[in-house]
Amino acid sequence: MRPNRVKQLWREGKAVRAAWTLTGDPLTAEILANAGFDAILIDMQHGFTIGVERVGTLLHAISTTAAVPLVRVPWNDPVHLQYVLDAGAYGVIVPLVNTPEEAARAAGACRYPPLGFRSIGPNRVEYYAGADYVQHANDEIICLVMIEHIDAVGRIEAIARVPGIDGFFIGPGDLAISLGLPPAGGAADQRFRDACQRVLDVARSNGLVAGIAPFSAEDARRRVDGGYAFCPFGNDWSFLVEGAEAALRTFGG
Repeated sequence: MRPNRVKQLWREGKAVRAAWTLTGDPLTAEILANAGFDAILIDMQHGFTIGVERVGTLLHAISTTAAVPLVRVPWNDPVHLQYVLDAGAYGVIVPLVNTPEEAARAAGACRYPPLGFRSIGPNRVEYYAGADYVQHANDEIICLVMIEHIDAVGRIEAIARVPGIDGFFIGPGDLAISLGLPPAGGAADQRFRDACQRVLDVARSNGLVAGIAPFSAEDARRRVDGGYAFCPFGNDWSFLVEGAEAALRTFGG
């Protein structure tokens, strides 16, 4: 099976350079993947009308490059996980996991028996990963569960003990809202900072990775330097806007 480069980087203690694709456009995803990122995340949850059919096309586009294709599914539903993994996703981010039971549901859908309940029937992924995919998928496929509520932070030790998850991915906007803060108001709030630190500490003490959605590339760099293993920065949508605005500023009025 083709090794998962993201997992290799984690084992080596190196930063993962990852970005999101939100537009749902396969050419844009292919351009982004060719830019040199280690991984590209297809965002089914908050991307622009990205359903399972579109995911397949995006996975084709990303797989023409060395970038690892990952998917954030729209919900903690084994149906979504089955589709994207069989189509070639090398990892998933699962939203809104607040309990050990919900984490077990996500992990089980990502792992073949006896570790989980994923049905065996890979389709397109064998062309990307290799004919021995089924034998090695449990070791190579990434399952990150999203921690997006303060209640989940309170249960983080129990969630960390769930077999089959590789780590946590903090959703800062929803976590802030759960604390009664505006979506972008967490950085200045000590409760928010303490919650994030708690997730990071528990991940590291349990041999798991911790990730977070940063506010910028600079914030991602600070987070990685502070111990986070996965901080995807930027997306095709924002890169397009930033490039257009920079060109207009250069041209002037």
